[in-house]
Amino acid sequence: MALSPGHGCDPAAPSLAVIGAGVAGCALAARMRRLGWQGPISLWESGRGPGGRASTRRSRHDDLVRLDHGAPLLSISGSPQPTLLAPLLDGGWVEPWSGALAQLDGEGRLIAGGTDPLTQGDLYRGRGGMDQLCRGLLELGGTGLELHSQCLVCDLAPTAHGGWELLDQQQQRLDVADWLVLSGTLLVHPRCQTLLGWPEPPLQPLARTLRDPQLERAAAAIAAIDSSPRCALLVLIQASAAEAWRRLPFRLLSFEAAAERRWGLSRLSIQPLEDGRCAVVAHSSAAVARLHADVIGSRSSVAQLPGVSPSPQREQTLIDTLASALSAVMEPWIAPLVLEGADPQLMRWGAAFPEGFGLASELMLCPQSRIGFCGDFISGPGFGRIEGALRSGEELAEQLLAAMGPASVPAQGQPA
Repeated sequence: MALSPGHGCDPAAPSLAVIGAGVAGCALAARMRRLGWQGPISLWESGRGPGGRASTRRSRHDDLVRLDHGAPLLSISGSPQPTLLAPLLDGGWVEPWSGALAQLDGEGRLIAGGTDPLTQGDLYRGRGGMDQLCRGLLELGGTGLELHSQCLVCDLAPTAHGGWELLDQQQQRLDVADWLVLSGTLLVHPRCQTLLGWPEPPLQPLARTLRDPQLERAAAAIAAIDSSPRCALLVLIQASAAEAWRRLPFRLLSFEAAAERRWGLSRLSIQPLEDGRCAVVAHSSAAVARLHADVIGSRSSVAQLPGVSPSPQREQTLIDTLASALSAVMEPWIAPLVLEGADPQLMRWGAAFPEGFGLASELMLCPQSRIGFCGDFISGPGFGRIEGALRSGEELAEQLLAAMGPASVPAQGQPA
């Protein structure tokens, strides 16, 4: 995706660096621009492109292949709707979704609808893949956005002028900005020690030394957030066998707690492709993901990060486990389940869904230290889902502009 770094920016305006180009980070950039802020914005993403858990896996060799391997839908259950939803719809980046929903109980019976929070409220999907949601948000952000993909920020350092330096694994400067936003928890949460072998989350010692009570409270609250991991089995059903999948009485199947315990799965997404093939994504339960906590998909962007060492043998064991569970679930409709030529792949999120208490909205911004936080880990409507990430980016944009002061926005502004 081509973004135009620096063009159309106000060189006198403060600069903003956003770590993470998922829904929250992209929503923040879009909302800042639509509120009239013209300072330069750089986004730093460790994955292959924008999207985060709303990414779409595509093939370099086959333009028709796409798998929405994280969040298959955007559900809006709160009111009023997020401000950015209407322009996303108007621009054709997202569209309403009306596929068949069902839930599986512990006895294997289908329940129409269900109680999965993802299926409540108004449902939307990215047009042509869920990654179009973030691409649309960046398009709404207009000029002056600079996206850096496959780039992991490993450390942070305050500057002498109150801003922030972003550093790589070798402590080389990636960027310097007047204000910093973290749209994920990796640099604050202890999970970075398990995932990447870091001695300590980079922001924690800074929070102790900067003498900013707001930042100390925010860092402590983020470090205490629990999260639920997930693994996902991705298969591509060839056209010769896909008709049975297309005839299923659901496009999205969620699992009650008893069903999760029985089969070890939490959600099944059926995604027909334009050429007759069908993508199928089976998400594990949290219990299965925790049992295989040391397994990382060798084709995932996480596998490319420094300090991460995938194990093909353990990966194959988990693929076989999830494929066996999928076969058992599908027995009433498709038996035997044959995955020949389906190229099974594995995705894993070590912190897929925040749980319990999120970060209070009053701790989203620490003006004294010029740092803010957004993401689905912020408390409020949509907590733990794309809706929460979208709303948090919008809310933090307004808080940032208020903290920067009226001089940061030209008098004419832009339409909100």
